[in-house]
Amino acid sequence: MLTIRDLSIGFRRYLGLFRQDEVTRLSNVTLDLAAGEVLAVIGGSGAGKSLLAHAVLGLQPPNAILRGAMTFHGQSLIGAYPAGLRGRRIALMPQQVSHLDPLARVERQIAWAARRAGGRAQAAGQLATLGLAPGTGRMFPNQLSGGMARRVLMATATGGTPDLLIADEPTSGLDLECRDRVLRLLRDRATAGAAVLLITHDLHAALPFADRVAILDEGRLCGVEAARDFHGDGTALTAAHARLLWRALPENGFRVDA
Repeated sequence: MLTIRDLSIGFRRYLGLFRQDEVTRLSNVTLDLAAGEVLAVIGGSGAGKSLLAHAVLGLQPPNAILRGAMTFHGQSLIGAYPAGLRGRRIALMPQQVSHLDPLARVERQIAWAARRAGGRAQAAGQLATLGLAPGTGRMFPNQLSGGMARRVLMATATGGTPDLLIADEPTSGLDLECRDRVLRLLRDRATAGAAVLLITHDLHAALPFADRVAILDEGRLCGVEAARDFHGDGTALTAAHARLLWRALPENGFRVDA
């Protein structure tokens, strides 16, 4: 479904009259994502995770320079972005709940999003699917808990049943129960046939719900591992950085040897 080959992203900087240079933030990334799969992209702040997600959505600033190849169902996503993809076949569940309109009730925002995506999802049905009470639709965003707001964001992102759902740090700031509920809902989307690109810094939380894990560090892809290989001492992992991250988790003793 989504194919990325040797993708590099840089930004042109203007240093003065007739002077400019380029700063590279993502280098030679190669990934594939299939229908029915959850691919977790793991990395710390500044690793390039959100930059990768925005590239798939075609949301780069004017000074961005993309090299390599990136296709969605065979359509190139580099250059002139194909019409009818963003918000319809490719949807974003954003990191910040501030993306919700503070002046509109939840049900209206879900209806707006579904209409833009070409769907006809009813707010009540969407909310029930996500485990939210019917009265949630009459609430304003400031009346929602963190977990409720995340699920409302998912409802707005999936009203048009996208082929590819990009979830950017969907569990940030949530307690363990809400975190697992949101990740389980993303897993359910994949089980229903969608491809899910899960952007997160939380390896431990992502593993039970992901099929594969791609690890980014300082703009470089350090490896792609099967989620099932993260166990024991990490000897099944092929990438040194993957072993380092796994062994550094608290439950693995904070070890820093790869």
